[in-house]
Amino acid sequence: MDFTNPLVYGVPCFIAFILLELAYSKTHGADELYEWKDLFASGFMGVGSAIIAPLIKVISAIVIFEYTYELFNPMVDGIRTNIMGYKSFGYAWYIWVLCQLADDFTYYWFHRANHEIRILWAAHIVHHSSDHFNLGTAVRNGWFTILYKPLFYMWLPALGFPPEMVVVCLGIEALWQFQLHTVYVPKLGFLEKIFNTHTMHQVHHAQNVEYLDKNHGGFLNIFDKIFGTWKAYDENIEVKYGVIHAPQSYNPIVILTHEFKDIWNDLKKSKKLSHMFMYIFGPPGWSHDGSTLTVKQQQRLFRKEKDRNPNVVYSRPN
Repeated sequence: MDFTNPLVYGVPCFIAFILLELAYSKTHGADELYEWKDLFASGFMGVGSAIIAPLIKVISAIVIFEYTYELFNPMVDGIRTNIMGYKSFGYAWYIWVLCQLADDFTYYWFHRANHEIRILWAAHIVHHSSDHFNLGTAVRNGWFTILYKPLFYMWLPALGFPPEMVVVCLGIEALWQFQLHTVYVPKLGFLEKIFNTHTMHQVHHAQNVEYLDKNHGGFLNIFDKIFGTWKAYDENIEVKYGVIHAPQSYNPIVILTHEFKDIWNDLKKSKKLSHMFMYIFGPPGWSHDGSTLTVKQQQRLFRKEKDRNPNVVYSRPN
């Protein structure tokens, strides 16, 4: 069966909703929500992603997914059969639901890996580099992420889900992620118990120490809750968006590459291969001499200082 990626219809909606939110913010006393240079930088990277993605899709959807599907689901007596012995999945409604759930599980680990492995963070930091949280930031995507994302999803066609089904589920996930990037949707009551919501995604984009590396989920928040990365939005905490070490530039090329440059600088000062490995594949903030700290180290220090004196404002070590 042939399906159209829902992002084909989503892109015009993205533009329309960005303009709508922009106009609403400017006419309702929230001028600080959008900054023009920041928006143009996000737009440039969004357009770049929209151009690059279809090119990569030829490799990911047609080559990687199709090859994996054919390899693990050969034709046996005229029937597509998984190597584990069962008939490969069809297009029943419950198969779509299972595929979307599997996609959501995969998205959680893909997203979490982008935050916990530095070379992947170097690609993903682009999305977090703005200190504004709005629908414009939603399209501020790194171009290099597209190169390795399909590798996380190869297990789905290997399991027997048709490649075009996987691509559609990826598109639906992207649509959900886009609309999360707004401050105009409050907490959603009982839905907060199930879904990854707008306030939860505000937590995810915050650079407050207690909020770092939280809420990686796609549709659902269950995987964050199971694997210990869920954090509720606290109205008493003033959220500061962005990243600790911002690129300090609106130049799209600088935004896209600044963390890769920082990795290279760390590698040049490394004396051991083990240190080089950690600077590339270790968690962001890792250092061989303790001059910079990882998120987990910062959060342990934060909790220790808060336990010692709750009234003292935490001073970030790096």
